[in-house]
Parts: sequence; structure tokens; C-alpha cells
Amino acid sequence: MLKEPHIIKFDKIGSSQLGFITVAEYPQNIPFEVKRVYWTYYTPQDVTRGGHAHKQLEQLIFAVSGTIEFNTEDLDGNQQHFILDSPSTGIYIPKLIWRDIRFSHNAVLLCLASEQFIEEDYIRNYEDFKSFSK
Repeated sequence: MLKEPHIIKFDKIGSSQLGFITVAEYPQNIPFEVKRVYWTYYTPQDVTRGGHAHKQLEQLIFAVSGTIEFNTEDLDGNQQHFILDSPSTGIYIPKLIWRDIRFSHNAVLLCLASEQFIEEDYIRNYEDFKSFSK
């Protein structure tokens, strides 16, 4: 599995007449065991969320509704831009990746996380992130 941010496509099972289901299961299509699940919603379009990295946490994130844009950066300064606009597509974000996130109106973000919430795992200052030693 790539240890850089990347898109993962999930099977979309069903039809437009009956609806669809998409399944995420470890280890079949998730690169880590899920220890926490959360979702964000009602985020105003003019707000940028994220603005942090994690020391250990890995995430798989979906836009279950609307469109969510990610700008990511690794410790080497490599930047990537991702757009999530399908509930069957996720973005894998490994540890030590800075992210900024923008939401469309009524977008809903679903996150599968590799760890429980630990405040000490966050790097919330960009300069601290850039000077963080692998």
C-alpha cells in the first residue's frame, strides 16, 4: 500500500433503480484497522478546515454527500490536490501529512481513523510540522 495520500476507489454495488451500497472492510480495501469513526457536516463553504497533521494517525475519508477538496503536503514539501465527489471514492491520508479541507454546501465528510482521539498526536502549527523529524 502506498504511504502517501492517494485516492482509493471502492466497488459500487447496486443500480440506479434500487440504489447503491459501498463496503469498506479491513484488510480487503482499508490499509489499517479502524478504531474510530466520525463525520463532519454543516461546514460553511467559506471555511477551511483541517490545518493540521498527525504523528501516527492514518485516515480514510469519504464525501458521502457533496464535494470535499483536500490540499495535502508531506514533510518533503510534495503537495497534492484531491477532489472527493462520489461516496464510492475515498482518500487515504497516512501519518505526517498536512491537510487543508474545503467543503461544498451540505457536504458530509465520513472519516475512518486508525487510532482513537489523542490530542498529543496532532501537529496544529504549520511551522512545527515543517520542522518535524521523521
